[in-house]
Amino acid sequence: MRGTFLPILMAILLGASPLWAQDDMQAFPAADKGMTRHVLRLPAEADEALLKVELILGKAVLTDAANRYFFGGEIASETIPGWGYTRYILPTLGPMAGTRMAVDPAAPRVERFVALAGEPYLIRYNSRLPVVVYAPAGVEVRWRVWRADARAQAMPQG
Repeated sequence: MRGTFLPILMAILLGASPLWAQDDMQAFPAADKGMTRHVLRLPAEADEALLKVELILGKAVLTDAANRYFFGGEIASETIPGWGYTRYILPTLGPMAGTRMAVDPAAPRVERFVALAGEPYLIRYNSRLPVVVYAPAGVEVRWRVWRADARAQAMPQG
């Protein structure tokens, strides 16, 4: 009996695994009212340990061309209970602030993407799972990949 049980169990598990992979979004709940769920599926890479993904949240607004602007707010990460997957949440987009250089009042306003303030928000690159970000409606989610050099440099002593 034991000899036939293991191959049958393996066949069931291997046959079901593509179904789990196809429906990996069932772990991520729908967005609450006033929020939007953004889903990013990363392409497979040769050595994903050398890569990071930067999440850039903000929105396009009309501003003057001279000053630098940013939004307040902080991205939070949350592990989904029972799944172990991570989702990223921007609960609210804070007020917009910026530098205060004097600008000609007659100068035309330009549309620019204004992002959250602070350091880049970097996460692990993993092409096997979607990157899911919940943000207030109207907030745009952009991303870019950071690549590390494959060779490590030795530091001099002293």
